[in-house]
Amino acid sequence: MGSATKRRIVLMGATGSIGTSCQSVVRTHRDSMEFAALTAHSRWQELARACEEFHPRTAVLTGLSPQDIPGNAFPSTVQVLFGEEALAEQAASPDNDFVLSSIVGAAGLTGTWAALEAGKTVGLANKETLVVAGPLVMRLAAERGARLIPVDSEHSAIFQALQCGRDKEVERLILTASGGPFRNRSLSELAEVTPADALAHPTWAMGPKITIDSATLMNKALELIEARWLFQQPAEKLQVVVHPQSIVHSMVEFVDGSILAQLSPPDMRLPVQYALTWPERQAGACPRLDLTQSIGLTFDPPDLERFPALNLGFEVARQGGTAGAVLNAANEVAVSRFLQGELSFLDIARLNRSILSAHDYEADPSLSVVLRLDRWAREEAHHWTSLKSHSQPCVSRTC
Repeated sequence: MGSATKRRIVLMGATGSIGTSCQSVVRTHRDSMEFAALTAHSRWQELARACEEFHPRTAVLTGLSPQDIPGNAFPSTVQVLFGEEALAEQAASPDNDFVLSSIVGAAGLTGTWAALEAGKTVGLANKETLVVAGPLVMRLAAERGARLIPVDSEHSAIFQALQCGRDKEVERLILTASGGPFRNRSLSELAEVTPADALAHPTWAMGPKITIDSATLMNKALELIEARWLFQQPAEKLQVVVHPQSIVHSMVEFVDGSILAQLSPPDMRLPVQYALTWPERQAGACPRLDLTQSIGLTFDPPDLERFPALNLGFEVARQGGTAGAVLNAANEVAVSRFLQGELSFLDIARLNRSILSAHDYEADPSLSVVLRLDRWAREEAHHWTSLKSHSQPCVSRTC
């Protein structure tokens, strides 16, 4: 176990937006929290600066090797390790109390799985873990006595509201979406959207992949799938509303008609801190709502014609099985190709629909099947893009 006086944290994805929010929270609570390990993919300069400030025992770079960084880049007190295996070892180490999983994409599954296998408490900011392997992950957590605490602002809001009722009293989980920068644009205008346009999110400061997902509403589709497994609620009890102010972070409706919501300014430090201190609440550095000022809150239904990605989320939440892994893998490729200027904005959802429809669905897959179909979907998505075929993907196993 870690220190008797401080919570010892492994932060996976230390240089991303969630990672820097976590650093801010630990900076505020140095008397009760410290980092046991910090990890990053390849941004070693930023990881080294964080190590200079927080002095973790270990740093891990999963996308580099020792010859890629100067020998004196990190403090001498920090052990620098490399590769996915080192990350998994740190996540499972008995010398930590809490693992924050904030690596973007399916790559976050490795460390999260290792932490859950070791019975850890995991703060989950990596929605793809549950999108790709939701039933398997939840089963593993139950078998090992591990705990998952949501860090995404929407799932944190639902987690908080659910503590006011019992599972059998839940009527609906209502996720809010900002609507992204294009919520008022027509289909013809969406066809002309550039990567620079899509990266200008009106509310949140996020990495490029999540920002694009927010613009297409794929981010909300993935969150629907995550909520399906995290809260063990059927797809029929999930709803999305567009809330541009991003003040109501999500809601729970109970069978008596009561709706409980969590409100706060859009700042990821709040859900990060809540996960780190749960079941307690502590004062922090997050801004407060000023209710002495006039605040307008609006809610609108999403337009599924202009943003078809959301329909994919509802479908996959209903299907389960291998559908989530395939959708997530295809989308990661589609977003990358869009950012490189090789796909149009509207092509992202078209590619995702094509690959999802083409895959060999299994209702109760093993982890090896899930990972195999993840690889298959990426290969098919690359082929789809290279052919510029926007109606039929390559469905053979040899192309």
